[in-house]
Amino acid sequence: QVQLVESGGGLVQAGDSLRLSCVASGRTFSGYTMGWFRQAPGKEREFVAGITWSVGTTLYADSVKGRFTVSRDNAKNTVYLQMNSLKPEDTAVYSCAARGSVSMVGVRTPGRYDYWGQGTQVTVSS
Repeated sequence: QVQLVESGGGLVQAGDSLRLSCVASGRTFSGYTMGWFRQAPGKEREFVAGITWSVGTTLYADSVKGRFTVSRDNAKNTVYLQMNSLKPEDTAVYSCAARGSVSMVGVRTPGRYDYWGQGTQVTVSS
């Protein structure tokens, strides 16, 4: 059974940093792409960043480019989201997801993912 477990969220001030982790288990993810999404109250789920397990190809939303970095540790089956220069508008529940494809086509689309974690809250105060 595939499980994705996020951690690392919290309450920070604008300008601070946080690192989110997503531990994946239950199968081999070498042929998968991992995505980070976020959802603020009253808003739709939004793509944040994606990374392929095998090669490490990355893709970012324009709103986080230059501030957030996605990475993975294959030995630990863990994907990270390093978030720097946080802004109040980054406040949301952040979730990781896995899709059984190494193509970046559709990586921004939540419906293209097969597995989801439960999410971790990130709150940025001004």
